[in-house]
Amino acid sequence: METINDIIALTEQPPTSFEEYLSCYASKIGDILNAYIPSGSHPDMDRYLYDPLKRYSENGGKRHRPLICFAACRAVGGNMELATSAAAAIEHFHTAALIHDDIADEAELRRGEPCLHLTEGIGLAINMGDLALSLVNGTVINDPLLSDAVKVRVVSELIEMTRRTIEGQALDIGWARDGRYDITPEDYLVMATHKTAYYSGATPLATGAIIGGGSEEQIEALRAFGLHTGLAFQIQDDLLNLIGTKEAANKDFRTDITEGKRTLIAVHALSDERYHDEVEAILSSGTEDPAQLARAVEIFQETGSIDYAPAYALDLTAKAKAAIEDVPLDPHARELFLSMADFFVERLN
Repeated sequence: METINDIIALTEQPPTSFEEYLSCYASKIGDILNAYIPSGSHPDMDRYLYDPLKRYSENGGKRHRPLICFAACRAVGGNMELATSAAAAIEHFHTAALIHDDIADEAELRRGEPCLHLTEGIGLAINMGDLALSLVNGTVINDPLLSDAVKVRVVSELIEMTRRTIEGQALDIGWARDGRYDITPEDYLVMATHKTAYYSGATPLATGAIIGGGSEEQIEALRAFGLHTGLAFQIQDDLLNLIGTKEAANKDFRTDITEGKRTLIAVHALSDERYHDEVEAILSSGTEDPAQLARAVEIFQETGSIDYAPAYALDLTAKAKAAIEDVPLDPHARELFLSMADFFVERLN
């Protein structure tokens, strides 16, 4: 099987932007990542567990998390092949998070396809998500290419990532369950940082740098860059759910309103006394009525919330770029990261 180094070397026209980087390599690394999903010792284990999980993972989206893990390794002068198990571990965690998140949200679509719990049933889908979680640490521990010291440090990062993400998910689901409308933008930022920024930015970059032999300065700079860009990614994802066009076609459009999600846009609008009661009524209704969903978006525009969120994301982008400004990194990787920061807040275009 080809390695990530082989895939990069065989690329005739190297990508010049982060969007091109994802487009060029996302599908090519799928086999590398999915090779870490084993087979069962009984045919029905494959039927009910391993094969559906593999098929789900094959529809893998942009795979930006493993790809930035590889990029961070390269950025500090490391051998990207050594980061393969960590990149796969983070992607399997992402798979587990999506499966479980879709069940909790009673979602219908994921990447343009029916959610796993709808095609396989809730019980089996939970089990597949649990399997993906079980692969996270073991994938790294069983890697013969990594030293014991590196394994311990990377697994510690993965454990921290898992806990932080679960904490953020607890806030997100708990606020909705309890009908909490006293959530502030500051509360949202804590939730989104934990739920998304660690595993979508900080941990992939930090682990890649650790495996690549980076200095503490490089590791922590890339971690800070990942926290800022990961949070900006979540804020922009919230916007895509409301007003996106091209990407929204592959998602449950405006379901954040139906599910009563406390997004940055929603909590900012709730702080406006003129509209608080109406926003609360819509968010608590569980409505799927397009007119009501459109009314919510209209309120978000009238309160300035639609403008507030991307402005905040742009500020995070500036902080992310500043975090790596004076840190020695491979120049091509640096340009890729700067492009990544811009890409995360330009996905509505």
